[in-house]
Amino acid sequence: MARGIEEILVQRGLSSEAALAALAKKRSTGIALSQALLEAGLTQRAALEIEAEAFGLPFLPTIDPVSIPPALASGIPIGFAKKNKLVPVAETDGAVIIALSQSEALAALPDLRVLTGRPVLACLAPEEEIIHAINRIFDMGPENAEDLIEGISEESLDKLAHEFDEPKDLLEADDEAPVIRLINGILFQAVKDRASDIHIEPFDRELAVRYRIDGLLYKVLSPPKALHASMVSRVKIMASLDIAEKRLPQDGRIRIKIAGKEIDIRVSVLPTAFGERVVMRLLDKTAVVLRLEDIGLGGQRLESFKNLIEKPNGILLVTGPTGSGKTTTLYSALSRINSEDINIITVEDPIEYQIRGIGQIQVNPKIQLTFAAGLRSILRQDPDVIMVGEIRDGETAEIAIQASLTGHLVFSTLHTNDAASAVTRLIEMGIEPFLVSSSIHAILAQRLVRILCPDCKTPYRPDDAELGQLGLKREGLEGGVLYRAAGCDGCKNTGYRGRTGIYELLAITDNIRAEVMKGSDAATIKKAAVAKGMLTLREDGANKALRGVTSAEEVIRVTQEEG
Repeated sequence: MARGIEEILVQRGLSSEAALAALAKKRSTGIALSQALLEAGLTQRAALEIEAEAFGLPFLPTIDPVSIPPALASGIPIGFAKKNKLVPVAETDGAVIIALSQSEALAALPDLRVLTGRPVLACLAPEEEIIHAINRIFDMGPENAEDLIEGISEESLDKLAHEFDEPKDLLEADDEAPVIRLINGILFQAVKDRASDIHIEPFDRELAVRYRIDGLLYKVLSPPKALHASMVSRVKIMASLDIAEKRLPQDGRIRIKIAGKEIDIRVSVLPTAFGERVVMRLLDKTAVVLRLEDIGLGGQRLESFKNLIEKPNGILLVTGPTGSGKTTTLYSALSRINSEDINIITVEDPIEYQIRGIGQIQVNPKIQLTFAAGLRSILRQDPDVIMVGEIRDGETAEIAIQASLTGHLVFSTLHTNDAASAVTRLIEMGIEPFLVSSSIHAILAQRLVRILCPDCKTPYRPDDAELGQLGLKREGLEGGVLYRAAGCDGCKNTGYRGRTGIYELLAITDNIRAEVMKGSDAATIKKAAVAKGMLTLREDGANKALRGVTSAEEVIRVTQEEG
C-alpha cells in the first residue's frame, strides 16, 4: 500500500475504532477492501477512492465505452474480463491502462501482460461502469463469423463434420471447439446487427447463413457444406433437442445472455431434401416496450387510439400479415393502460416480452391449452382487460365477443390485408353481423416500413409515375424532393436503419355499422370509411415519405395490395 490505510480512513472521517474494525473484518473474512469499507458506512465512491489512494492508484469515476479502441480489448477474452471485473480503457507510451473494480484484481495483472504483450497500468473504477463498458465493447466488436470460418482449417472439416454424430462427443465438447465458437459468433453478430431471425439453410452444394434485419433477409455467411451436420447438432444441443432425430421437425428454445442482454431464442429444425434447415427467432428480453408515441402513430389518430384503449369494454382489433408489428402495438397499448387498479391478463403464442403487473399465459396445444381454452379460463380470473394473441377460429372469436359484451375490454389480432377485411373475416368465421357491429370499437391495420438512414439518405426529384402511385402532387413536396436510400457503414450499406409503422384506423361509426348490418363487402366498407376521412395504409406511408422518414420505394413495396 502507498500509505497506511488506517491513517487514510481516519483522515476521511472514520473513527479510529471503525477503521480498525473494517480492516479486521477484511482480514478475517477475506472480503474485498471496498466491501469492508461499505459495511463501515462509507458510500461506494468514497470506498473506492480510499482504496485507490491506499494502493497509489488513479480513480476513474466514469468510463466512456465509445472512446475505447476495439483493438485494445480484442486480446482480452470476454470471460476473463467479466470474471475479474476489469476492462482496458486507454493506452499511453506503449502501455495499456486497465480499470479494475477492486484492488484484489491486481493479481490478474501478470496474466494481462501476457495477453496483451505490453506493459500494464492499473486504475480503479466503479463495478457498474466496468460491466457496462465490457458489454458495450463486446457488443461493438465480437468475433466476426466470417473470421471464425477462416480459422477452421480444411484438414479438420471431415473431423468436425463427424465429431458431432455421437451424443457423448457433443456433450463433452470443449467450449473452444471451432464449431462451437462459430455458432457463438453467428449469434453474437446477429444480436449486434439487430437481426430478428437467423436462417441456416443447406442446399445441393452450399450452406447459407442469412439474417432477417428490418424485415428483409441478408446473406451473411457461406460456411463449408461439410460443417452443416456439426452446426445443426450444436444448435440442437443448445436447444435441448434430440440430435439423433433427423427425419422429423423439432422445436426448441435457447436462453442466453449476450453483451448484458437476455436473449430468448425460439429454434425450429426442419428436414429438407439437402439436410436439416434451422431457423432461430431472437427475442430481446431486456428490450423496453415502446410507447404509443414511438411506434409511428401520430396526430389525431394517436389521440383517437388512446381514447379507444381506455374504454371500459368492447373489442379493439389489430390486423396485418405476420411480422407487421401487431404484437408490439398491443404491448404498447397494454403498457399505457397498465395500473394497479385494473386486472390485465393475456393469452399469447409465444409470450414475446414480459410486462410487469400483467398476467401472461403461454398457449400450449400439446396439453389442449389453446387460445379458446385459455380465454375461457381468463374469464374466471376477474379480468378488466384481456389480450388474445390471435383470433384463429370461430370459437375464439365467439368467446372474445361474448367477453366484450359482458363488460370486458378485449385486444386481439387478425391476419387480414386491411382493416375493412377484418369485419368480413369475422363474419366468415360464423359471427353474426349484429354481434360484430355492436362489439367492435375499432380496427387498426398496420405494416412496417424501414426508416431511411439519417446519415446517408439522399434527396431526389421523383417522376410523375412514382408520385401517382403514392397519390401525391408535386406541389405538395417540401423543396420538390423525396428521399431515397444510399448506404453507408452505419447502416451496413442497406440505406435503412430501424423500422416504423404505417397505419389505417377504422372506427366503427354509425355509417360503418350500417354497412356491416347490410352485409356489405370489405371494399364497400373501406370506401365508406375513406369518405369519412380514414387514411389508408398507402396514404399514411406517403405522408411519412414526404417527411423523409422512409422512401417511396419502401412504401410501395409494403402496400402493393393497394396498388
